[in-house]
Amino acid sequence: MTAARANLVFLPAVVRSSCHRALEQMRSPGHSRLLSGSMIMLAGTTLVSALNFAYNLVTAHLLGPADFGHASVAVTLLMLASAITLSFQLVCSKFVAREATPAGKLRVALSFRRRAWLLSFGVSALLAGFTGILTAYLRLPSRAVILLMALGIFFYIPLGAKRGLLQGMCDFPRLAGNLMLESSVKLLAAVLLVELLLTSSQNSAMLGAVAAVTVSVIAAYYIARPAQSWRSIKPLPEEAIVISAGFGEGLQASVFFVGQVPLNNIDIILVKHFFAPQQAGLYAAIALVGRVVYLACWSVVSAMFPIAAGEREHEPRSFLLVPLLLVAAIGGTFVTVSALFPHPIMHILFGSGFHSATESLLAWYAACTALYALSMTLMTYEMSRKIANTAWLQLAFGLLVIAGISRFHASMLQVIHLQIALRILLLALVALPFLRIRPAHAVPAQEAA
Repeated sequence: MTAARANLVFLPAVVRSSCHRALEQMRSPGHSRLLSGSMIMLAGTTLVSALNFAYNLVTAHLLGPADFGHASVAVTLLMLASAITLSFQLVCSKFVAREATPAGKLRVALSFRRRAWLLSFGVSALLAGFTGILTAYLRLPSRAVILLMALGIFFYIPLGAKRGLLQGMCDFPRLAGNLMLESSVKLLAAVLLVELLLTSSQNSAMLGAVAAVTVSVIAAYYIARPAQSWRSIKPLPEEAIVISAGFGEGLQASVFFVGQVPLNNIDIILVKHFFAPQQAGLYAAIALVGRVVYLACWSVVSAMFPIAAGEREHEPRSFLLVPLLLVAAIGGTFVTVSALFPHPIMHILFGSGFHSATESLLAWYAACTALYALSMTLMTYEMSRKIANTAWLQLAFGLLVIAGISRFHASMLQVIHLQIALRILLLALVALPFLRIRPAHAVPAQEAA
């Protein structure tokens, strides 16, 4: 802290004052929890990203671009379902954080988990019912791809409620450990199944890569449990739990993630439809960079959310500075690395089948995701404090992405540039409320309540 203060003398007076205040605020217990939680989640997510990269490297090298594209679009279907999974996780963590007693926290989590099972049954049944249509639209070689993902989604949605309990308890080591377990099982299962089935046929090997994803989700669900000391606690009766504005906040989270999913994943689905399988596989490899950036930034946001939701201090926006700087640093690092070392990333990691024509797209895609990560930090912070309208704004931009790519897809570069333009506009709009200058003592009723 002393060295940081010494460097402030070279800054303008207004900036120096803001930095002094931020340094003082970072000494508070809330900010200490935020920093430690962010570091735990960031370290865990870094390993998760490495394991996910290894999974994709194995499947890319063994399957080739076309079949890798088939496997990647299957994983993207699971990512689309994460709109529901993350909605349960976010809202559950918010209400768990607000409960004062362990029994109350457990009751909230059980209530959310029961609702998640009901919804997952409906979504999986719907997906299985449209297997034929989805297989034709995505140019998949087998209906089994969709059926395997339907099984994975059946467990994936309730997994969100279980992780919401860990996040709301600020049990970041167990939450990060569960994420790492899922990625580890996926990698090991993929190596075993793909190698085992590769001698049968290429399609069978591709199905092995998809089956590995489903196996990893099921394993993560059964392992996602709180500490042993919590398991003997008897939950409160459900009627004893008061969830104020539950419908509004649940709808807000659902809208947020339904908007987030198209922004981050629907491009892979649309490219799979509009481009040849070989090109779609190359684009899927490029998109992995964006997924790594997103996961790293989401780890910071995951630590920020329950802490900001549980705090009732007079300057709640002080919790925004640290995660915003961390997210900006993560995004900037990935963009720089992608711009400086595109050849090693594409050729050394993915193999000779992923030719150099796509290397120039890496930095553009990383920048695309980094821009969204800044918007995501602002939006989730606002959601932690109150009912926020930015979720609806993001949903509108998600629909614009779908409409834009459907109209403009002459090249993969055009697809990425379109998304960058929309994300710059989204960032400008969600940042406007935070740029308004307010007196330090003025606290809106919604935040103070």
